[in-house]
Amino acid sequence: MITEILLNNTNKKGPRAKDEKILRSVLKSISWRLIGTIDTIIISYLITGTLEFALRIGFIELITKMGLYFLHERLWNKIKWGK
Repeated sequence: MITEILLNNTNKKGPRAKDEKILRSVLKSISWRLIGTIDTIIISYLITGTLEFALRIGFIELITKMGLYFLHERLWNKIKWGK
């Protein structure tokens, strides 16, 4: 009986049943990048000693890495392995 329940739960093949919604991927991208950008700004400031330069580096890094993370997340969402 338990085997039946487990098999029934793992054999559900609804279309895109386990895919994350795009909005969830966007929000995860933003929250993760904010954490990463704060880290980058701190490291940049410690290396350069200039807050303005550290903020510039952090802003560029925020935009580029958020876009890359979003694409990475959406590509992984298409891979069936491990779902």
